[in-house]
Amino acid sequence: MLLTRIKGPRDLDRLSQEELEQLAAEIRSFLVDAVSKTGGHLGPNLGVVELTIALHRVFDSPKDKVLFDTGHQAYVHKLLTGRQDFAGLRSKGGLSGYPSRAESDHDVIENSHASTVLGWADGLAKANEVLGREDHHVAAVIGDGALTGGMAWEALNNIAAAKDRPLVIVVNDNERSYGPTIGGLANHLATLRTTDGYERFLARGKEILERTPVVGKPLFETLHGAKKGLKDFIAPQGMFEDLGLKYIGPIDGHDIEALESALQRAKRFSGPVIVHCLTQKGRGYEPAVQDEADRFHAVGVIHPDTGLPVSTDAASWTSVFADEMVKLGKERKDIVAITAAMLQPVGLKKFADAFPDRIYDVGIAEQHGATSAAGLATGGAHPVFAVYATFLNRAFDQVLMDVALHKCGVTFVLDRAGVTGTDGASHNGMWDMSIMQVVPGLRLAAPRDAEQLRAQLREAVEVKDAPTVVRYSKGVVGPAVPAVGRIGGMDVLRAPGADVTRPDVLLVSVGALAPMCLEIAALLDKQGITTTVVDPRWVKPVDEALAPLADRHRVVVTVEDNGRTGGVGSAVSQALRDAGVDVPLRDFGIPQRFLDHASRKEVMAEIGLTAPDIARQVTGLVAKLDGRYDSEPAAAVD
Repeated sequence: MLLTRIKGPRDLDRLSQEELEQLAAEIRSFLVDAVSKTGGHLGPNLGVVELTIALHRVFDSPKDKVLFDTGHQAYVHKLLTGRQDFAGLRSKGGLSGYPSRAESDHDVIENSHASTVLGWADGLAKANEVLGREDHHVAAVIGDGALTGGMAWEALNNIAAAKDRPLVIVVNDNERSYGPTIGGLANHLATLRTTDGYERFLARGKEILERTPVVGKPLFETLHGAKKGLKDFIAPQGMFEDLGLKYIGPIDGHDIEALESALQRAKRFSGPVIVHCLTQKGRGYEPAVQDEADRFHAVGVIHPDTGLPVSTDAASWTSVFADEMVKLGKERKDIVAITAAMLQPVGLKKFADAFPDRIYDVGIAEQHGATSAAGLATGGAHPVFAVYATFLNRAFDQVLMDVALHKCGVTFVLDRAGVTGTDGASHNGMWDMSIMQVVPGLRLAAPRDAEQLRAQLREAVEVKDAPTVVRYSKGVVGPAVPAVGRIGGMDVLRAPGADVTRPDVLLVSVGALAPMCLEIAALLDKQGITTTVVDPRWVKPVDEALAPLADRHRVVVTVEDNGRTGGVGSAVSQALRDAGVDVPLRDFGIPQRFLDHASRKEVMAEIGLTAPDIARQVTGLVAKLDGRYDSEPAAAVD
């Protein structure tokens, strides 16, 4: 096999065009076989095989910087830079599903949030200029989907201003992000099918040809049927050259020789150049090509021959939300939905099918999505903006200044909150409850099970004068966790016996960690430690009943699937101080560090967010209090 002979990019230099085609076929076979065993981003990588080969043939990585926006399409790049052991892909100790500086000097960006690559490229090109590195080059690959993000256009505005600063921008145009790319830019990139110049030319041509005897009308119909080629002839550069960027393309993104020729020309140019490549997501794997939803953008473990899942999971948090949104849509005509290029992953496909006129895909533009939602709310609708928790970070200013300041009734539904695991540091949804704590008036719900997700989503969309947030985990929703009572707005999940006058521990359980918190209480009970377990349901604002309840316990413990700094534990601590309740408090959550990729269970064990770990520490805390409880006041434990 040729692939096993590729230890680094320069090994590609010795291959003939025929061998390069063979290598491309081998890479596709490798990807289908490997990713079907581990899960991962299959479709995007199948689409960039020839493009990645050409990039590494033309550019000398790592001296030259080859950058990938988002990075989920970097599997081929990994294979060509000496990383061909995919057995542990996205698993603890194995290869990351994204570029990783720890893995290779060939990897530059590892944040895996879209639309950032052009900003990186601009900075790297400026550094080359400042330091006089004329033999260093920067090539940035960005998809048509990522070009819907505002950051990309902010960068292009700066890049275009420096006409003599070399920089190669490769637009990987497969007409998709997750699903089909939507919006005005998508229409432009589809080889500029609606340029004014073409329409004026065609109208004038029709006028002339219709006056031409015999051949006029047939000739006009022939030209009109050749719209694509004619438009490319009239205005192929379009918008990019209007920005002052040299444009090459469109290029067949699966023709290695054509790609190399275009990239070589771009590399030699002394300023910024756009190389527009047309590729097919999922190319070479029929199940992916036939998948209209997202061309196997990301898959779990599948049968390589059929593309079908090896196993069918139980109901997920996302599917529960999806079904409830359709019910709400039927009941209320003012309910509309917003997605940022992730219609299917966030569970809005069913809503879109049922209410096609009430769904808005804003592209990879979370900031715009949030402000547009404020406008919708001001206009009388109630928007539900479903987005991964990690991506709401990008729209914080809009949530604060556009939605909250204006008291707009917008509901943000955060999928994949907390530890997500296999996608690594940038995809863990561990920031949202900290970030949202500082937003005045915002209410934040963390449902513990499917029933509560349905109920709290309904409660959220009833709020008309403030933003609401409903956040939940990735994956399978657990069994129902019934309440045994209610105190204020909080559900009591476990209560000590009636004969216990002052229980030892008040355990505040946040969201999907309720089963683990009940396990903690059971372990404490075996140590003779009495525990009350409550689920606040709405964790912001802190329920007014919590402080007096805490005052009736010896110690308060909070457990959350969020960063400890500024999270629910911090909010509870502040609420107790404000109420004059001097009870020791210990908060358990995610440490404020970037967590390596691994399964959720492995990550939770690594950070000590498990029932045995927490029970052991709480037991030690109570024992410490017992040792000095009668002789001196108990000190707070942070």
